[in-house]
Amino acid sequence: MENPITSGISPEYVSGNTWNTSEGFNSVGKAKVDSLKETVEEIEYLIKERTVLSNTFIKEGEKMKSNINNFLMENAPKGEDDSEFARERSELRKKQIDISEIQLNEKVGCWRDIALLKKELREQERELNQKESRADMLKGILEE
Repeated sequence: MENPITSGISPEYVSGNTWNTSEGFNSVGKAKVDSLKETVEEIEYLIKERTVLSNTFIKEGEKMKSNINNFLMENAPKGEDDSEFARERSELRKKQIDISEIQLNEKVGCWRDIALLKKELREQERELNQKESRADMLKGILEE
């Protein structure tokens, strides 16, 4: 009579002939460790890219503010007071202030994003270190 627990399972598996514990532990642990290493690398890449994006955004804002200043200087009325130009000049100065505010918000947003990414990085690195130390411990036990 066939054992209901082992029916449908290959005889080699049931008899224990296919167990290779050292390879099994290494391959399972290695897959998780490799996955964690990849995650850590991705987070480090995201941190760098977020910094680059923020710096680019800030530089573009500075460029816009500089262009506004140049426009105002080049088109200032000569000797006479032009109320239309004064109104436009006031609007452009307001745009410069808006750009500065957006830049400040970007700096804060970038800092916040990077802080969250670094927190995630620390968690992933901690888990990676735990997995690697467990794998080393298991490897040491299996080699004895």
